[in-house]
Amino acid sequence: MRILIVLTYFQPHKSGLTVYAIRQARALVSLGHEVTVLTSQYDRSLPQEEWDQGVRIIRLPVAFHLSKGVIMPSMPFKAFQLIGDSDVVNLHVPQVDAALVALLAKIRRKPVVLTYHCDLKMPEGVINQLAGKAAHLANRISATLSDVIVHNTRDFAEHSTFLQGYLDKLKVIQPPIMIAPTSEESIVAFREKYGINKEQQIVGMVARLATEKGVEYLVQAMPMVLTAQPEARTVFVGEYENVFGEEAYKQKLLPMIHQLGTHWTFLGVVSEMEKAVFYEVCDVLVLPSINSTESFGMVQVEAMISGTRVIASDLPGVRQPVQNCGLGQTVPPGDVQALARAIIEELSSKKRVPVEKISDLRRYYSPLTVAKAYEDLYQQLLRANG
Repeated sequence: MRILIVLTYFQPHKSGLTVYAIRQARALVSLGHEVTVLTSQYDRSLPQEEWDQGVRIIRLPVAFHLSKGVIMPSMPFKAFQLIGDSDVVNLHVPQVDAALVALLAKIRRKPVVLTYHCDLKMPEGVINQLAGKAAHLANRISATLSDVIVHNTRDFAEHSTFLQGYLDKLKVIQPPIMIAPTSEESIVAFREKYGINKEQQIVGMVARLATEKGVEYLVQAMPMVLTAQPEARTVFVGEYENVFGEEAYKQKLLPMIHQLGTHWTFLGVVSEMEKAVFYEVCDVLVLPSINSTESFGMVQVEAMISGTRVIASDLPGVRQPVQNCGLGQTVPPGDVQALARAIIEELSSKKRVPVEKISDLRRYYSPLTVAKAYEDLYQQLLRANG
């Protein structure tokens, strides 16, 4: 099959959406399909066309940015051409161009699969709100025109104000999740590099320093945790500087974080190898997200595959990995005391994920397993379209 995947951002941009798309595309290539990714040249230093592990990547020049979205004048022409060369079109939303691409695909009589990642909540400000309305309208049009809408869980879909109207089109496919292999030597090197000794109890978090991630609730919970577990230390992996639209949020948090002193450490963006080691070093991973811009949280499954239990917010979709696997706890979003109690309990128990559970998780969330589910879906649509 010739598959066209369209999304606003692709690698090297890092987010849950882009990681999903990269793994999906590469796994589909490994099954023998031709995969083209149409995306934005959000950074002018990036090549407009390149190949990555068999995936053809086409980046269109950006005329200007509209909040977190981008405007690409050449999108209609290039999309029309590539849709004609493809058997099926897979849109990853939210994205402003989704409506246009879906319409062009319908004109060219090509089936459209919409992979819906999360609800969209924009920061304050006139421009941001206008951009949000545009993206929301684009999502509505593309969902109406799509043949199938894919999401990670039915739990999230049934609670999403957007997806509730399209449950008849819903197809649940788990996200593609994998973790790099580690070794004892890599763990020792990681501890030495970042000054993490074995006596410390590590509370891990992997995210951008963004409002929807609920970082402030972990910051506020740490003094209570330290009262019970004086050796506890939060280690935060992910972007924390120059996060678009989050400067005010960062400035609000920094004074509270500074009060924690050596009990809070930012590592920034790390390699996939170091992230895998980080999960193993953690005693518990925390996912304190606060709203539906978080619809699953792939990092929690990555942690479980690495043997680490998880505390996640009791949000639709986000709660599913913990509740289905029983490998941690869920707490009400924004409840500092409940979060602190859960962290203390997990640190005190010193429980790890059983080996047999890790094997099951690896197989179920394997990118190849996910790609085969997409392959079956695409083939069904092509047969239905004759």
